[in-house]
Amino acid sequence: MSINKLINSRKLTDGDISHVIQMAWEDRTSFESIQERTGLTESEVIQLMRSELKPQSFTLWRTRVKGRITKHRALRSPEMKFHDRKTADHRRANC
Repeated sequence: MSINKLINSRKLTDGDISHVIQMAWEDRTSFESIQERTGLTESEVIQLMRSELKPQSFTLWRTRVKGRITKHRALRSPEMKFHDRKTADHRRANC
């Protein structure tokens, strides 16, 4: 499915696309969480990132997430105590 058909079939707004991109860049937000929130599978997120990012940015992102265990819940160690289902508040100061 082309990215335009995907966006139209899911009725994704510009804000939704921006939110998916933000979640995809976050190390602790798994692809499963993205799918629960938006309905986009991992391959659809990759397709969206490829279409929305500059080629070099996409390459950097892909390299970054390819071997990252935090992007898949099943690969995580049980000692990881963060909750990727919570939405980050980026307006809050990092104190």
